[in-house]
Amino acid sequence: ANRTILDKNFRRKGLQVRPRSRTLTSVHEAMLEDVVGPTEIFGKRTRIGVDGSKLLKVILDPKDKDKENVEAKLATFSAVYKKLTNKEAAFMFPEA
Repeated sequence: ANRTILDKNFRRKGLQVRPRSRTLTSVHEAMLEDVVGPTEIFGKRTRIGVDGSKLLKVILDPKDKDKENVEAKLATFSAVYKKLTNKEAAFMFPEA
């Protein structure tokens, strides 16, 4: 999908208000939904390391674990999200 991010000084472009769908956070959330494709996001955690680096842990729906070879695609999801948003993300299924 083609999504537009409007920065903080959006008034220069002649707009009165910045829609929520045009914020950086909203666009990155939507990209995350698109990247995981056929599966659903079950939960999200942000892990902040001692050095200040952030890692987004994305927990996928356990019902989709055996669907369409998703287990093998977890590293691919991570690489694609990093390329699109320049944010580190780890995709996993919850431990039973």
